[in-house]
Amino acid sequence: MHVNIVGAGIIGLAIAFELSSRGHTLTIIDPAPGQGASHAAAGMLAPAAETVWGQGPLHQLLATSNSLYPQFVERIASTTGHRPDYLRSSTLVVAAEAADREALHELIELQNSLGLATEKLLPSQARSLEPALASNIAGAVLCPDDHQIDPRSVVRILLEYFQENLVYERVEEVLTDHPNTSAVRTSSGQIHAADQTIIATALGAVGGVEKLPLRPVYGDILRIQAPAGPALLNRIVRGIVHRQHVYLVPRKDRSLVLGASVREDHNPEVNVGAMYNLLDNARRLVPGISDCSLNEVIARARPATADDRPLIGRINPNVVLSTGYSRHGVLLSPLGSALTADLTENITTNPMLNDVDPQRFSTLSSPLPMEQHQ
Repeated sequence: MHVNIVGAGIIGLAIAFELSSRGHTLTIIDPAPGQGASHAAAGMLAPAAETVWGQGPLHQLLATSNSLYPQFVERIASTTGHRPDYLRSSTLVVAAEAADREALHELIELQNSLGLATEKLLPSQARSLEPALASNIAGAVLCPDDHQIDPRSVVRILLEYFQENLVYERVEEVLTDHPNTSAVRTSSGQIHAADQTIIATALGAVGGVEKLPLRPVYGDILRIQAPAGPALLNRIVRGIVHRQHVYLVPRKDRSLVLGASVREDHNPEVNVGAMYNLLDNARRLVPGISDCSLNEVIARARPATADDRPLIGRINPNVVLSTGYSRHGVLLSPLGSALTADLTENITTNPMLNDVDPQRFSTLSSPLPMEQHQ
């Protein structure tokens, strides 16, 4: 079977990898592969640290996908000859002040209710694990099964692997004139025919596809470089500072990813106030970042749904939707790609498909506005 995949972020590329592993041929179409939300993402694989009240089935989706990650990484490495930067280091969630301990205790209560592996730590125990933490933190919890991957390494490896399958154009329209085929028209007027088409464009609009219940949630992300010497951090540190959240993710090259703001102001540019707030809160937890140099500041929009669960479902006999992963696109890549590939092959036995069915929302009714971008 030949499949068009519209969108080449980490989700589209993971779907391509899954379908290729199952013996299908592909055309992957994107004007700027890997430059959307995947380029900004910190890559935290943190179903315990990121869990929040009231998200129901999302907890199981995150935990299941996290458990698939070691095999996902091994398959990429064995197939492409290149291993993604996957670090099975744990995560510390740290309360900056006594007033933040309540939020930390609420998190621990939820984690325990879900059976997630966590360990409550005294401030001194947390600092023994990460000496760079501030001396006056109020408490911490260790999430030993929360790891990280560098999404840029995954995207880079898969883009190289699929370079002959890539079309660097925007898809303008899905064509549905023929009942037994699926084709798309790109910005140059080219028609790409296939047996199935998968829409994985995040917030990108494609003509011929109904309006989706998505909204852009922007995040500002900083990348900083630690000075020479011992690594500043060895684990992910997620902080609660004045009830606000911040994280620091150490990379193999001794850089740190610092994020992330949550903005719904429709401003795609970096927000100075948000950047300052992130730096201030991170410095409260890890004072040593004041000695780091600034490598990069970017902002990207995440494609968010009302319940933070993705939209994965068949929208007509020849088109499958796989988008709306909110802030969990990296973590959900192994599971999301497998569910999407199953649907493409008309395999509908996995009960998790019910939790991501786009029809759970009732707003799929009108064409997508064409002013949005892939």
